[in-house]
Amino acid sequence: MAFASLIVLILCAFFLPVPAFLIDFGLAFSIALSVVILMVALWIQKPLEFSAFPTVLLVATILRLALNIATTRLILSRGAQGGDAAGHIIAGFANLIMGGDFVIGIIVFLILVTINFVVITKGATRIAEVGARFTLDSVPGKQMAIDADLSAGLIDEKDARERRRELEEESSFFGSMDGASKFVRGDAIAGLIILAVNVFGGVIIGVTRHQMSALNAADVFTKLSVGDGIVSQIPALVISLASGLLVAKGGARGSTEKAVLDQLGRYPRALFVSSGLMGLLALMPGLPFPPFIALGGLLAFSGATLGKLITEGPSATKSGGAMEASSDAGRAEATKEQLRPIEIELCLSKELTIRLLPSHDEIAGRMAKIRRNFARQFGFIIPNIKLTDDLSIAPKSYQIKIHGTVVATQELRIGELLVIIGDGPRPTVPCEDVREPAFGMAAVLISEAHQLEVKRQGFKTIDAISVLLKHLSEIIRGNLPHLLSYRDTRQLLDRLEPEYKRLIDEICPSQISYSGIQSVLKVLLTERVSIRNLHLILEAIAEITPHVRRIEQIAEHVRLRLSQQICGDLLENGVLKVLRLGAKWEQSFQKGIRRDPKGDIFEFDVDSKTVEQFATEAASVIKTKMREGHAFALVSPAEARPYVRMITERMFPTLPVLSQLELARGFEIRSLGTIAQ
Repeated sequence: MAFASLIVLILCAFFLPVPAFLIDFGLAFSIALSVVILMVALWIQKPLEFSAFPTVLLVATILRLALNIATTRLILSRGAQGGDAAGHIIAGFANLIMGGDFVIGIIVFLILVTINFVVITKGATRIAEVGARFTLDSVPGKQMAIDADLSAGLIDEKDARERRRELEEESSFFGSMDGASKFVRGDAIAGLIILAVNVFGGVIIGVTRHQMSALNAADVFTKLSVGDGIVSQIPALVISLASGLLVAKGGARGSTEKAVLDQLGRYPRALFVSSGLMGLLALMPGLPFPPFIALGGLLAFSGATLGKLITEGPSATKSGGAMEASSDAGRAEATKEQLRPIEIELCLSKELTIRLLPSHDEIAGRMAKIRRNFARQFGFIIPNIKLTDDLSIAPKSYQIKIHGTVVATQELRIGELLVIIGDGPRPTVPCEDVREPAFGMAAVLISEAHQLEVKRQGFKTIDAISVLLKHLSEIIRGNLPHLLSYRDTRQLLDRLEPEYKRLIDEICPSQISYSGIQSVLKVLLTERVSIRNLHLILEAIAEITPHVRRIEQIAEHVRLRLSQQICGDLLENGVLKVLRLGAKWEQSFQKGIRRDPKGDIFEFDVDSKTVEQFATEAASVIKTKMREGHAFALVSPAEARPYVRMITERMFPTLPVLSQLELARGFEIRSLGTIAQ
C-alpha cells in the first residue's frame, strides 16, 4: 500500500500544485534514490540480482518528470518573486554552479546533457540492444544444453528447473533493459525541452504579466530554469551511470569495484610501465613536476606491493582457503551423493576391482556403448551405469543393483574363458561346469592357455569382461520398465514435434494423465517392445482412450498399432517363426474369459489344474524348439494373449507372446508347430 500510495502521489504532482517545501523534499529524495540505485549497481554480484532495475528506472524517471512539471509551474507562476520561488534546492544549486551568471549555468547544463545523452546513455543503449539480441538468440542453445545435461545425468530435475528459471529471468531482464534504456534517453531529451520552455515561457510571462524588463526577466527565469535543469540532470546522470554499469557488467562476477580492481591489479608490470611514463612526463620541460612524480611514485609502490602479494601472500591464503572450501564442498557433495539414488550400479568386489583396473577405460567405454544401443533400440536413454566397489562382496564376485536393490550376484573369474555348450558336446580340455549368467545356459570355464585348442575344436570362447557386460545388459533389458522414470517420460514427450505436442494437449489430462502414458510405456517395455516410435504410440492412445481407460486394454490396442514394428524386430533372416496354441488350449482360454454386460473382459477364470497342465506342455514344447536353435514367438488368440504371457513369462521371460491380430502383413511367417496333446 505504501508503494502504491507513492506512485499515486507522483501522478498527482502532474496535475496538482505542489508547495515549494514539498518540491525541495522531492528533489532531495530523487537525488538520494539515484545514489542508492548507483550503489546497488556497483555492489551486486551479477546483473540478474538487480532484475527490478527496469521497474525502478521507470519509477525514478516518472518522479523526475513529475518534479519537473511541478517546478515549471512554480517557476512560471512565481518566478518574478525572486530566486527562491521554486524552492531552496533549485536556488542553492543555481548559485553554487552558476555563480550568479546564467550563461555559465547554461553551458554547464548543456555539458551535463551531452555527457548523459551522447556518451553514457547512447553507449548503455547499444550494449543493452546487443545484450538483449545475443541473449534471446542463445536461449534455444542453452535450453538444449540443459536438456542434454539432464539426460546425461550431470544434473537432476531440481537443478534443471533452477537453470531454466535463471535462463528465463536472464532473457526477460536483458529484453527489459533494452526498453528501459529508452527511458533514460527520453529523459535527457525531455530535460532540454523543459529548459527551453521554462526560459522562453518565463521571459514572456515576466515581460507581459509582471512588467519586468526583458533583460531582468531573462536573468531571473533563466537562472531558475537552469537551476531546475541541473537539479534534474544530476540524478538523471547518476541513474544513467548505474544503467551503463549494469549492462556493461556482462559476464563478470562479483561487485564492480572488485572485478575492476582485481583485473587492473593483476598485472604489476603494467603499473611499472605507467610509473615510468609518469616519471618521464615529470622531467619534460614546461610540465608541472609534482603531480606526475607523485603519481609515478604511487604507481611504482602499488606495482611492487601487488607483485609481492601475488607471489607470496595470496597464494598461500588462497590455497588454504581453496583447500578448506574444496573440503567443505567435498563433504557437502559426498552427503548429496549418499542421498541421491543410483538407478543402475555395477558393484565389484575389492579383488575384482584390482584385477580389472587396467581394463577400467575399456569397461567404461563399453558401458557407454550399451547405453547408446539401448537408446537406439528402445527409444529412451537409460540412466548412467555407476561402477563401484564393495568390501562386503565375496571375492571374485560382482553385484548388479537396480535402484539400490541387488538383482543379480555372480562370480567372475579373471583369466578364464567361458564356453557355452548347451546340450552339445564338451571341449576335450580340462574345464569346469558352470551356468552362463545372462541366459542360464550350460557352459564350461577353461583356462586361457587352452583357448587355441578349444577354438580348433569349433567352440567359441568369451572373455570375462564380455561375460560381465552381457549379464549387465540382460539385467537392464529385463528391468527397462523400472528404469523409465516420470522425468524420462516428460522429456520424451517434450522432444516431440509441435503437432504431437498439440495431440498431447488434447488427451492430457482430459482422457489420460502423463503418468498414465508412462504406465502404457512401461507395459510395453515389460514385454520388451520398443517405444522408439513414440508418435505412433500417442496416436494409438488417442484412438482408444475415449472408449477405454484401463491401462492394460490401452496397451493391447497400442500393440496392434505397433504390430509392424513388433514383428519386424522378431525377424530372423527375414522370417518370423511362430509357435501356436493347439485348438484345445485356445478353447480352454476362451472359455475362461469372463465379460461384463458391455462386452469388456473383467476376469480370467481357469482352474489351477488346467493352468499347470498348460504350463507343463508349453514348457516341454518350448524347450525343445529352443534346443533346436530356433528364435520364435508364441501366438495365441487376441483376448487370451495377456494371460498366456502371464503363465509363460515366469518360465521363459524373454519369449515374445503375440496375438493372432499382431501378425502383420508383408512378413513371411513359418509355423514351428503347436502346443497340444
